[in-house]
Amino acid sequence: MSGTRLNKYIASSGLCSRRRADELIESGVVQVNGKKVTELGFLVQEKDKVFVDKKLIHPAKHEYYRFYKPAGYITTSDDEKGRKTIYDLLPENMYGLKPVGRLDKDSTGLLILTNDGDLINDLTHPSVKVPKVYLVSIDGRIHPHQIEQMAAGIEIEKGKTAYADVIVLEADNKHTMMQITLYQGLNRQIRKMFEHLGFEVKSLKRIQHATISLEGLKRGQFKPIKPQQIKELRNFLNRIAAK
Repeated sequence: MSGTRLNKYIASSGLCSRRRADELIESGVVQVNGKKVTELGFLVQEKDKVFVDKKLIHPAKHEYYRFYKPAGYITTSDDEKGRKTIYDLLPENMYGLKPVGRLDKDSTGLLILTNDGDLINDLTHPSVKVPKVYLVSIDGRIHPHQIEQMAAGIEIEKGKTAYADVIVLEADNKHTMMQITLYQGLNRQIRKMFEHLGFEVKSLKRIQHATISLEGLKRGQFKPIKPQQIKELRNFLNRIAAK
């Protein structure tokens, strides 16, 4: 019998990833044509109506954008404190797209925006070590043994050890400019690592996430990611997931 697996159908709506869809199905909040479905392999047919928490969902055409986040905006669609969000800079037709990971208010640089729940999960799941590259400036000169510390791991919170690969680009007694690569997604990871070492981060800009780069974007600008780039991204993710 042909059809689309229920978890894939739910993920294609942009609601969540397939893994999360499986959890929703098992929890009993998914209905097909008014009947509760808890079978993970259930196949959805073209005319079927799927509800999650009593809300009708539809598969969405997947969209992919690169966005250059400026400083002063938080990476969320809504904020109880009334702070500016990245969606203040985006057109209304992009409000349904979600950022892949976050950048804190003072950080700048690349955000991938999409409604593809599977891709978001593949890029952020802790089991897959997806590289994210940053340009970081700190006050003062970093020393080789501190770079070694960052590579070996620094406990930034109880039970949370952060790692970073560091390449020094410029350095004098007043400041150090570095290229830093992360393979984790811990909250404010870079800032907390440097705080532990006694440095203040002056600027932090993400320039690459997996195979997608910031190149060609101006601050506050967004551009669609080309289908060939998405294909290359998926191939890259498949390779590193297989390691």
